[in-house]
Order: sequence, then structure tokens, then C-alpha cells
Amino acid sequence: MALQTLNPPLRWRPEPSFPINDRTIVDLIPRRWALPQTTISVGACASCQIATGNDGFWDPLVGSETALRKVVPKRVDLATLGNLCVDIVLGVPSLPLAPKNERRAYMERLAASPPDKKFWEAGGNCNLAIAASRLGLSCFTVGHVGDEIYGNFLLEVLEDENINFLGMSKNADQTANVADYQTLLCWVLVDPFQKHGFCSRADFSEEPAFIWMTELTDEIKMAIQQSKILFCNGYAFDEFFPDLLISALDCAISGGTSVFFDPGPRVKTLSNGTPQEQMALQQFLRQSDVLLFTSDEVETLTGIHNPIEAGKALIREGVRTKWVIIKMGAKGSILIDHSSVSCAPSFKINVVDTVGCGDSYSAAIAFGFIHGIPAINTLTLANAVGAATATGCGAGRNVAQLSRVLELLNQSILDEDDKFWNELIGGNSLNNEVLLLSKVSINGHSHCFNRIHISSVVSKLLTIFEAANERGTVSS
Repeated sequence: MALQTLNPPLRWRPEPSFPINDRTIVDLIPRRWALPQTTISVGACASCQIATGNDGFWDPLVGSETALRKVVPKRVDLATLGNLCVDIVLGVPSLPLAPKNERRAYMERLAASPPDKKFWEAGGNCNLAIAASRLGLSCFTVGHVGDEIYGNFLLEVLEDENINFLGMSKNADQTANVADYQTLLCWVLVDPFQKHGFCSRADFSEEPAFIWMTELTDEIKMAIQQSKILFCNGYAFDEFFPDLLISALDCAISGGTSVFFDPGPRVKTLSNGTPQEQMALQQFLRQSDVLLFTSDEVETLTGIHNPIEAGKALIREGVRTKWVIIKMGAKGSILIDHSSVSCAPSFKINVVDTVGCGDSYSAAIAFGFIHGIPAINTLTLANAVGAATATGCGAGRNVAQLSRVLELLNQSILDEDDKFWNELIGGNSLNNEVLLLSKVSINGHSHCFNRIHISSVVSKLLTIFEAANERGTVSS
């Protein structure tokens, strides 16, 4: 393996990370703060009610979906599946060339000189989990890390951030190649123009990185079903077989757990991948409750240039789809549901580094979904969390701190572009109500959307966090 020279020998431990009985997955680290136990609507859908709190229930059934299913007590807000890695963040004079053999040779040259620990950072789904934990959600990560210096580093970071870990060890073969069980490393290369390149050993194999993992343990199934949300992204296909990911999806649905899916840059390769990958991709697209894309990714997937029209198409084709989120980069973001389209311009900031912005943004979307926050408010919070991350350097422990998020909300400096939003909104069929976050309270040009003043949105968001702060349980 390309990175084998970077990892010391390890001692494989096939046991699960936590003992689990038939009642609860683990004695969770207490969340940093919690909203008062109450009954709220799921994803701003008033027709579907849940009771929150550690002993509450979560029922994501909405609309015409009436299939009976087991409703499992939800003890955790958010679980992530796979994509746990250590980022090695290095400044380089230029990014490696595109051909795979040249990128692999480049990575091997980097691995020949082990980097100082100051360049290490938690990566992958750790970014999302850390951001979610800092917002006050109880989180755990499901995945594999090796029993070596990188794995120990990753587990220490998760523990420090109040995040639990459940290891995937089914079918572990102690006679197998040691490299097959090592913690995944991702080289994050940054050139002088702040452009990023990413490479890991998973990029250079036709098979998943953890080919020995072929089925979910009972502990993992229970953990998934005791979570309100299961988050999975396209990078999980680099680690596990499609059948295993589908089994996690089925497990979540059968237990009443909502599913978030962000295919990310892998959407193109999965769309043109093996029959198993294509089938799994379609399953996630149709069966997930919330889908997240960039504007480029959703166009690649649907062939539709207008992101609102693309989101509507995915809503129509989905079986359980409630929200489609489109991240528009510096312009802001869009949330499409069955009855409306919500648009929120970005916050005006000095961008330092965009790594981890999308992950931390997704954490805020999960927060809004769980707590039934209206779509436009959820987008505003997510934009603020993503922007707060962009003002720092790197991801992992450098993602948004709550104090910085609240500061951006209080300042409420939007980077508005009326021409952009008028053209975008005017270029789609207006069968839905369209809401636009703005510092202007009158209707937009041609009455094609309703402006929602940011002051009213921010005041409601701040009330949520200030109420928790008064109880002395918010960590900045």
C-alpha cells in the first residue's frame, strides 16, 4: 500500500469499541447542551410529530407514507457512517497532476518522510460530527480506525469533542495484510493560491479499502436505529461494499431513523460505476430523507442546469425525500421541499480556508431538521456555520466554534446579489412558494419571491442558543 511506510506496526483489536446490551448502544458522553424536552415538528412538517429527549421517540413518517415500522427509542441525535480518516495538511508549491499514476507517485514521495504531528487533523466525517457536537447535538461515529498512532490520535480528538465512536470489526482476519486495517490517511495539499488537492490510498484501488468488512454487527445495527439521523456520504463507497451500505440504509429505515445522504464529488464515479454502485446510489437517492449537493454535483446527476429545477426533480423521484439542499458556494444555498423553495444568500466574510465548510454546513442542516426549525432559518444557520469554518484554517478541530457562529448571526452581514437570485428563481417553473432571506423587507422584483427579513430569522435562532446558554450548558 502506498502509505504503508508511514504507519508503524499495529496490534489488531477486533472487539467493539463499546460494550452494548439489548437496551442501549453505550453510556453516551453527556451532550454539551440540550433543548428542553418538547414535541416539535420533523423537518418543519407539522403533520409529523416527535417527542425529543433521551427517552423520546422519533417517527419520520410524513404525508402519504403510512407503512408500519418499529419505532426505536432515540438516544442519539446524529450518527455518521464511515469516512473516518486523519488529514495530513501540507502546503505544496503546486498540486499534483491529474493522471492517477503521477498522483500515486507524488503521494508515495510524501509518505517517504513522515510529517510532524502538527500537520495532522481529524478529517472526513469527523468534521461533521465535531461541528454538530459544538451546536449541541449528541453524536457518534461508526467506522474503522486502526490500532496505531493515527487511530489513537483520531479517537483522542473525538473524545475531546464529546463524540462517541463505535468500531466496525466484523469479519476481521488477523492473518490479513496489516495495511488493510490501518487508519485511512488523506493528504490535503494546499498550493500558494489556496487551491486544494486530496489523495489517499483509497483512490488507487478498485476495491473498497476495508474489503474484510462484509456485514454489520448487531451492535452497529442497534446504534443506527437508536439515532435520529444517519449520515452517509459518497466517500463511504471507498471503504465498504455497496451491499453493506444498503444494509445500513435498510436498517435505518426499519428503525425509523432519518437518512441524510451527500454523494459529494463521488456522484460522477458512482453514476458510472459498477451495477452494484449504481443501484446503491439510486437507493440512497430515493430512500433518503435529506439529500445534499453542490450546484455542480446536482447538475452532474440530473443533467438539469437550474439547481431549483434539479432539486424539484429529485423530490418528485424520491420515495422518502423531504428536503433537497443545494450549496451554491459563495452565493449561498437553497432548500427545496414539497411545497416551497427557500433561498439564503451567504454571509460576507474574509475567507481563509474552505476545507470542512460543507461538512460543518451539513451539521447545521441536521440541527434544523431534528428541531423542526423552518427551512429559511435552517439555511441561515447552516450558512453561518459554514462561513464560521471558512474564517479559520483547516477542518477537524478547526471547524466552526459556536461563539463565532453567533457572532456572524448577530452581525447579519449578507452578501446579497439580487440579480443572481432574480435570474435563478425566474428561470424555473414557479409552482412552489419561493422565500428569499434578505435585509430588505419588501417583495422582490416581478413578485417572483417573498423576502424574509434576516432580523426576524436571526432573533429566533439566537433565542434557541441563548435559552440553552442561560442554563449554563452551551460550550463556545
